Amino acid sequence: MKHTAFSALVALSMTASASAWADTVGLGTMSQGTLSFSTGSVIARVINDKAGLETRVQPNTGETVLIPLVDQGELDFGIANVLEGGDAFNGEFAFKGSPQKNLRIASVLYPLRVALFVRADSDIQSIDDLAGKRVTHGFSAMGSLDRVLGAVLANGGLADGEFKKVLVPNVVKGAEQFLNGRADAFFFAVGAAKVAEVDASVKIRVLPLGDNAAAVDRMHEVFPSSYLAKVPPLPNFAGVTEPTFVLAYDNLLLTATHVPDETVKKVVAGLAAYKKDLIAGFPLFRGLDPDKLVKPDMPLPFHSGSMDWAKNR
Repeated sequence: MKHTAFSALVALSMTASASAWADTVGLGTMSQGTLSFSTGSVIARVINDKAGLETRVQPNTGETVLIPLVDQGELDFGIANVLEGGDAFNGEFAFKGSPQKNLRIASVLYPLRVALFVRADSDIQSIDDLAGKRVTHGFSAMGSLDRVLGAVLANGGLADGEFKKVLVPNVVKGAEQFLNGRADAFFFAVGAAKVAEVDASVKIRVLPLGDNAAAVDRMHEVFPSSYLAKVPPLPNFAGVTEPTFVLAYDNLLLTATHVPDETVKKVVAGLAAYKKDLIAGFPLFRGLDPDKLVKPDMPLPFHSGSMDWAKNR
């Protein structure tokens, strides 16, 4: 009798602990001011309010820091792009020799659109005008970003060594170096809060990419999964004064095998059902497609909960 009662008590305790864990999840992002932080904060708020799943945002210095935390089970979700996710899972580039095999995609979110920005009154009008100029580079806490920037530069015909590198750990520090006059151009996501902050202090202008076949081929040689996107002049797109081609690639919500299927399904279903709420919190969610939260030909697998949601929705 005592043994049975004790067993029941242990089982009840374990169930309660599992239930408490499943109802509170950690979501890793980059630091405040980044697109990653804005994205994660809005997801957390909507999932909290609409899906009843307590989600806590935990900022980090970069994806090369937060991705291993997701893989190791210290975080349940994380915001990262398709290039970083693929590198991490396959143990390549910044993750060379350290594959993150527990990593999974929970959901495709929206296209990331990135560009180089210069002062609005600068005589730099195109990518190739950056020859000999100071450009933020390095991004030691954001392992794959140099290749993304490399694809932007390649589109404009600018090779490595033809510009001066201003080494920074992440894009936020790069923007600050630009503000401090230590860089002539800085690299960031279009529509990020930090870009608007810079624009409020020093008026800026985005450098356009070329859409001709040769420019696109050069871009794809560096970053095959990238594509061009034409961004319109909108209030939240600081530095964009006319329709402009920039580089785009998929932003992801990552998770790992330790997260239960039901938790992942609840999050993905929330993203699909509450797109309007997501847009109200962060306009870039206009690019979220509820029919393509799970899609083929990705460099790492989707979580089984995401696959189950897509199959039965």
